Amino acid sequence: MPILRIEHRTHDFATWKAAFDRDPAGRGKAGVQRYSIYQPVDNPRYVLIDLEFPTVSQAERLLASMRQIWSSGAAGPAFGGEPRTQILDTKEVVQLEA
Repeated sequence: MPILRIEHRTHDFATWKAAFDRDPAGRGKAGVQRYSIYQPVDNPRYVLIDLEFPTVSQAERLLASMRQIWSSGAAGPAFGGEPRTQILDTKEVVQLEA
């Protein structure tokens, strides 16, 4: 399952999360099936998002749309700089039993 990973600094997580929740790119319509949001335990001014897609082409299209949003300034005041992005191919997911 392809994953679009987005990482960037943020000035304020709550403000960033409110903008994320407004969903200017239309994640559901773009094919996102599930997403996860992470923060480093030692850095509340950084966020990582994994968006899961059925196909690589859907991930590429959403990334192109997001780049337009970021360049337009619509990312808002909580956005802390140029994001780092990667489209990842899931090779293995293992659930370990305790």
